[in-house]
Amino acid sequence: MEHEILLSSDVEGFPYEGLLKRCITTALEAEGVAVPCEVDVLITDDAGIHQINLEQREVDAPTDVLSFPMFYFTPGTPPTEEDAETDPETELLPLGDMVISYERAVAQAEEYGHSVERELGYLSVHSVLHLLGYDHIDGEDGPMKRQMREREETIMASIGIPRA
Repeated sequence: MEHEILLSSDVEGFPYEGLLKRCITTALEAEGVAVPCEVDVLITDDAGIHQINLEQREVDAPTDVLSFPMFYFTPGTPPTEEDAETDPETELLPLGDMVISYERAVAQAEEYGHSVERELGYLSVHSVLHLLGYDHIDGEDGPMKRQMREREETIMASIGIPRA
């Protein structure tokens, strides 16, 4: 399966492009996505993600990751060509966009006591799951959040960077 991961970065010398592409591709495969997809990824800093959060969600604060799905899917049910339209030029299903604050990822890795690779991988997998319909709006102990966390941890373990 040939997915297209389009990564751009506001962060000079960002060293984790390969890791993010591998995590995103692995998450798509783990979710059974058999339609070739396109995912656009922007790596920025806290100021950049703060501005996007304000413009797109009217939230006046930075965050670690933002996900902007193109379609609404049912969690755990991979999209098919019948669920959404592929781009006629690329023949890819445009899943949506993700924005990650590298600055926030570095700080959270230190705060949580694990590697920057683990944090960036986790944030990218988390975002892919949002693009595929998963959510955690039901609070810390809700079934939707538990379902999403289980998928995140399973995927991260398959990549070889489980929770420490």
